Amino acid sequence: MSNIVDPLVGQIASRIRAERENRRWTLAQLADASGVSPAMISRIERGESSPTAVLLGRLSAAFQLSIAALLDDAGTGPATGVRRGTEAAEWRDPGTGYRRRQITGPGFPAEIAEIHLPAGARVPYPAAAFAFIRQIVWVLDGRLTFHDGDAVHELGPGDTIELGEPAERAFVNATGSDCRYVVILTRHTQP
Repeated sequence: MSNIVDPLVGQIASRIRAERENRRWTLAQLADASGVSPAMISRIERGESSPTAVLLGRLSAAFQLSIAALLDDAGTGPATGVRRGTEAAEWRDPGTGYRRRQITGPGFPAEIAEIHLPAGARVPYPAAAFAFIRQIVWVLDGRLTFHDGDAVHELGPGDTIELGEPAERAFVNATGSDCRYVVILTRHTQP
């Protein structure tokens, strides 16, 4: 095992393995559906490697789940009521330093997450990661360069973008300061 200290690594490992096994997929089938190598999926499922945000995006797309669903542990935190900021688990992308904190619980009809994107970070997602969801990005602090297919949007504090049809997208912080934004999504039945 590696020296990964992120407490969510085991939770993510269990969740990805459970999703794969519930579908009765082999590692090769999940690799084909996600574009992630069988060896990497195996390391993630054993808790030997923490997936990056990009890999989570690919895996969530293959499962037709949101990233929040892959990070969710139904046994943590209250389903309703007060959720203290200090109680919320924060996941950190080992590749970029991107940090994600889930705001809503598993029973809430919308998924809301707070994201900290470090200076110079770029996190791309495949179009399939946006299938079956409606999403809004709301910038709180800093600057976000948002690539939505071929379109590029420069967003600052208070700016929002409501995403349309699935497209390849990238969250980029081309500045020297951190960017903080909120992602709000709901599921719908057609991509």
